[in-house]
Amino acid sequence: MLEDLTTAPSDAPWPTAYPPGYAVVDVETTGLARDDRIISAAVYRLDARGEVEDHWYTMVNPERDPGPVWIHGLTSDVLEGAPVFQDIAEEFSARLADRVLVAHNAVFDWSMIAREYARAECEAPVRQRLCTITLSKELGLPLPNHKLESLAAHFGVVQQRAHHALDDARVLAEAFRPSLHTAVSRGVRLPLLECRPLTEWSGSAHIGRQSTRSYGPGSWRPSRKRPPCPYPNPGRYEEGKPLKQGMRVAFSGDTSVDRELLEDRAVEAGLHVATSLSRVTSLLVTNDPDSGTSKAAKARQYGTPVIDEAAFGQLLRDVEPAEG
Repeated sequence: MLEDLTTAPSDAPWPTAYPPGYAVVDVETTGLARDDRIISAAVYRLDARGEVEDHWYTMVNPERDPGPVWIHGLTSDVLEGAPVFQDIAEEFSARLADRVLVAHNAVFDWSMIAREYARAECEAPVRQRLCTITLSKELGLPLPNHKLESLAAHFGVVQQRAHHALDDARVLAEAFRPSLHTAVSRGVRLPLLECRPLTEWSGSAHIGRQSTRSYGPGSWRPSRKRPPCPYPNPGRYEEGKPLKQGMRVAFSGDTSVDRELLEDRAVEAGLHVATSLSRVTSLLVTNDPDSGTSKAAKARQYGTPVIDEAAFGQLLRDVEPAEG
């Protein structure tokens, strides 16, 4: 059964605390790691009530191998004549300015965008983001999973070209509008999160007017401080069961996906990211449990459950809400 698309009549009072406009974004990339690049981007600009104002799309030359062509369909030959990110940064900024960035798994899109802007030695004009996965959970939508195709099907939106940035952005924009109106009708507070720019620390680089300290080429440091987890710790993770909001998760060793991205995904799911491991840590995520790191050693000492990055990624798809 499709969700009622008119849950908030046009003459209903619109919450003054809601944003004045949105930029629904989708980016296709060469991969998921910190050194991967954007190869296409699309933005649908929406007004305060989710109505489409305009849309924009561009391919981007990543200046490297395009990655999984079988997914996004963009070959090196196709991308060869496309502009590099620095050449489209100004136009991209015009589409994002003074709007809330909306994306499906928004922490990923924002992280990729923030890195591209940092490489171009500037910042994206975005201060808040909204993840439609998180919003669908807040609304309690009866989805079988959190894929974009499931959200689209729920609202009767037809996908034409999955993993094409322009069509994915269109689909998300059409699904976001009824989600937004449902939130208004139910008095739901939008799950907005702060967008903190990332900085590329290399040599004596200057990002904007601020001089940066060198941490070595390709090393990233987030200019942010995480808010405390609002949920109590429900205890240790149990194998075969889902994660629960409030669990304390520690990370150790190298990860294929950028550590900040993994941590942001954990925070958005309602988990507590711990910088050290103690007896109350619920779970250690590491791809090398036999390593000699202090966290791995303490996990063995305390009997803390340990899983690898891939398993953690699967568990993040369905985190149980905190009790009470």
